[in-house]
Amino acid sequence: MEARAVVRCALVGLLMALSVTCMDEDMAELIKMVHDNCGEETGVDFGLVDKVNAGEDLMPDAKLKCYIKCIMETGGMLSDGEVDIEAVMALLPEELSKKNEAKLRECGTQKGADDCDTAFLTQVCWQKAARGDYFLV
Repeated sequence: MEARAVVRCALVGLLMALSVTCMDEDMAELIKMVHDNCGEETGVDFGLVDKVNAGEDLMPDAKLKCYIKCIMETGGMLSDGEVDIEAVMALLPEELSKKNEAKLRECGTQKGADDCDTAFLTQVCWQKAARGDYFLV
């Protein structure tokens, strides 16, 4: 698998929990690297990420918004303030893609005040649309 595809597959965990077939030791390492790099770049409180993964709604925290933007841009899911939903759908494990495609496409790009806000608002829509599958890396 080419490196960019591996990174994108790893980052799709931002959207949803990855299936076991997509997650291996190399993937886990890539996810950790991107998680750590974007965390360092933005100064996000990882406690907020943990709360979201425990079932809480995404919080409108400025650093969390920019962390989400960093993850999405690094994974090729966001460019120039537009979500590439085709890339997102192509990277999802087939089971999750079939289950959530219509809902995620309906969300499209949720425009915000800036790219951080756009990434956040889009993720809020995804979280509401696919609550049981939603996960942040």
